[in-house]
Amino acid sequence: MRPGTSALVLGSGQPSDVVNVAAAREMDVAVLRRRSGGGAVLVRPGDLLWVDVLVPRSDLLWHPDVGRAFEWLGRAWQQALAACGVAGEVHTGPYEPGPWGSLVCFAGRGRGEVSVDGAKVLGLSQRRNSACARFQSGLLRHWAPEVLAELLALPVSKRSTLERHLAGCAGGVPLAEEKILAAFRRVLNS
Repeated sequence: MRPGTSALVLGSGQPSDVVNVAAAREMDVAVLRRRSGGGAVLVRPGDLLWVDVLVPRSDLLWHPDVGRAFEWLGRAWQQALAACGVAGEVHTGPYEPGPWGSLVCFAGRGRGEVSVDGAKVLGLSQRRNSACARFQSGLLRHWAPEVLAELLALPVSKRSTLERHLAGCAGGVPLAEEKILAAFRRVLNS
C-alpha cells in the first residue's frame, strides 16, 4: 500500500477519544480505523511500507494457531532485511505490550514482529475468514515518535513520557522502498 496522505490508524478496539483531534486537524492527518486490533499506527507517505499478504487455508503457510501464524512472515521480513544488509530479530514469545502497547502499535512486541538493535521496525496484524488469513505488515522506514505522541490525547507530562519511551522502543530502517520490496518478493518466491 502506498499512502498518498498522512493518517493515524486506530486499532479496531481503540476508542476514538485517544486522538488529539485539534493536532490531527492542524497537521492534516486523517483519523482512520482498521479492522484488526492493536494500537495506533502513524501512516505517512515514505515513512511506513505497508504490505499485505494473503494466505489461503489450503496453503502450507496456513497455521491454525493465530500467534504462530505470524512467525513465517516475520522470518521472511528478517531474511529480506538481511539481504539488504540489516540484521533483525524475530520475536517468537508471547505478546509484550510494555507500558504503552495498548495505545501505540510500535510500543509493544508481538509474535513474528521484527526488531533491529532492540528497536521494533516491523509491526504485524492479521484478519481471518473461512477462506484465508490476511496479514498486514508495516515496516518503519522513518520513525517520528514526537509526531505520534502529539496526535494522541494525553496530558503534556504523559505525552513527554510517551515520546521518550517511543524513541527507544521503535526505529526506522532507511532502505529504499524498491530495494526492500524486491528483497521481500525474492524471499517469498524462494
